[in-house]
Amino acid sequence: MPEIQKVLVANRGEIACRIISTCRAMGIASVAVHSEADAGAAHVSMADESYPIGPAAARDSYLRADRIIEAARRAGADAIHPGYGFLSESPDFARAVQAAGLVWIGPEADIIERMGDKDNARRLAREAGVPVLEGSRRFAAGDTEGLEAEADRLGFPLLVKAAAGGGGIGMRRVDAPGQLAKVVEATQTMAERSFGDGTIYLERFVARARHVEVQVFGFGNGAAIHLFDRDCSVQRRFQKVIEEAPAPGIPDPVRQAMLTAAVNLAEAVDYAGAGTVEFIYDLDRKDFSFLEMNTRIQVEHPATEMVTGIDLVRWQIEQAAGRLSPVPQSEPACSGHAVEARIYAERPEKNFLPSPGRIDTLDWPETGAALRIDTALRPGDEITPFYDPMIAKVIATGPDRAAALEALGRALAEVRITGVSTNVDFLRRVLADPTFREAGHATSFISEMLATA
Repeated sequence: MPEIQKVLVANRGEIACRIISTCRAMGIASVAVHSEADAGAAHVSMADESYPIGPAAARDSYLRADRIIEAARRAGADAIHPGYGFLSESPDFARAVQAAGLVWIGPEADIIERMGDKDNARRLAREAGVPVLEGSRRFAAGDTEGLEAEADRLGFPLLVKAAAGGGGIGMRRVDAPGQLAKVVEATQTMAERSFGDGTIYLERFVARARHVEVQVFGFGNGAAIHLFDRDCSVQRRFQKVIEEAPAPGIPDPVRQAMLTAAVNLAEAVDYAGAGTVEFIYDLDRKDFSFLEMNTRIQVEHPATEMVTGIDLVRWQIEQAAGRLSPVPQSEPACSGHAVEARIYAERPEKNFLPSPGRIDTLDWPETGAALRIDTALRPGDEITPFYDPMIAKVIATGPDRAAALEALGRALAEVRITGVSTNVDFLRRVLADPTFREAGHATSFISEMLATA
């Protein structure tokens, strides 16, 4: 089996720092890569060595597979960990890493490819016996034959979704027939630009939905387990803001069926490594449907780590090195409740417009066993317009949901950030909202809260 003594992290920001931290704990050397804008970034100083890979724009640096692999060669790295975003779900990158004689810390390229096409993933889910929302056939860029008939069959409102999309990108709602053609054209154009594939499909829209995901870990050869579930229903523009584990307010029979379905899908595709199977829970019908599978570590993985005590990145590295024996489903336990809030440099009052600039003050509450803060920013650092404006993730735990919410609220009250606008006050409003505290929220929660403000 491959020996992993040095890992190149093909990412930036808090996830790069988080991976480097686990490498350090495992006695593994770490290599950072950076754009010109990130030359002085925390992940660069934290790694054992670092290499520049291009200008600030991601397409010229963090999306340049050739430059990343060349940096790994120069550093003498054994493996590459992609983190999330950027090239993490690129089958071509995974293949290129392996072709270069390096270990890819993630699922096989063929699995990334099969699950990365959201329409194909729906087919695989159906074959595994997983409930799937009703949808249309695929429409390539410029193809509109039968589009209106498919929309009429599904009914309005509906969603137009990029087949190659993910993370909330490439998904738009259509409320009336007159909007359909324009939204489809815009989504196809955006998908072609973002993913190199303008193919879309239509999907039935669930008006009152919860977004629930199951953390799975596959050991290959048809063996996989779940590490329980998370709720990610507090979203703006399909982007998650607050996540918690386990998901509150889900009937136990539905939860168990969801967990089983996620494992069945992971086993059906011989999944190896960390992944997330995402579902829509229909609050009116009291049933669930498959949404997509993310073949990478998730932004919200700390919530799962806090309730299970499992270091998912360590498991990823050990799995890639062939050192992780299959773990029985009876072994992982879920203890207490965890809630994660994403702090962004943005203006909630301006439709969450990013707020780039220099961070002058950055004060955090004291962390410990019940409070975790994942960040890569320091006073004096810049929030640039080139990358996602997330400042940090604050994760609090408690013996139950109420205690975890109170702990997170206290932590956010101690956060002090100056120099850029943030969503901290908005997050505190969400935590104090009676509907959210009673777990009566749906994915429309933020838009409804803002509409009544």
